[in-house]
Amino acid sequence: MEENTIEEYNSVIAFCKNLFTKKAKDYGTAWRIMRLPSITDQIYIKAQRIRSIQDKGVQKINEDINGEFVAIINYCIMAMIQLEYKSDKVELAYDEVVPLYDQYAQETLELLKNKNHDYGEAWRSMRVSSITDIILMKIFRVKQIEDNQGKTEVSEGVKANYQDMLNYAVFSLIKLGVKS
Repeated sequence: MEENTIEEYNSVIAFCKNLFTKKAKDYGTAWRIMRLPSITDQIYIKAQRIRSIQDKGVQKINEDINGEFVAIINYCIMAMIQLEYKSDKVELAYDEVVPLYDQYAQETLELLKNKNHDYGEAWRSMRVSSITDIILMKIFRVKQIEDNQGKTEVSEGVKANYQDMLNYAVFSLIKLGVKS
């Protein structure tokens, strides 16, 4: 694995976390009211906008695709928190939610390390448009699992798919030159 992959990952996550924490100060954790399928749909909206801009080559809203990849990363972390943090509390304290963000970012980094070892950093040769397609495919997988009430016969569950989407969004931001 390239030595700077971990450094690049951490830089992208720091950039995303900075936005997440600022929004947590502005809005609190209002996103906690969302059910997992709603968060999945938010990820879908972001990925679909990226693909639409990639296909059309033109955008009418002055927000670049980098921000959409950042949103995918942050929504994936929110989804993992919703999936595993069993509490009815909508509002989490700032000092409670930030460590959860760090926990899921670190768990996902560990998955990245293992997959990069096995795949030889193949993502570095991929096009950002192909990565977008893979994210969309993973969204449709999650939606199908959600429609099946979380039951799978041979497939990994939704958390693994959120982690993969997060990592693919990180790869895109690395390729697009985003750093903290």
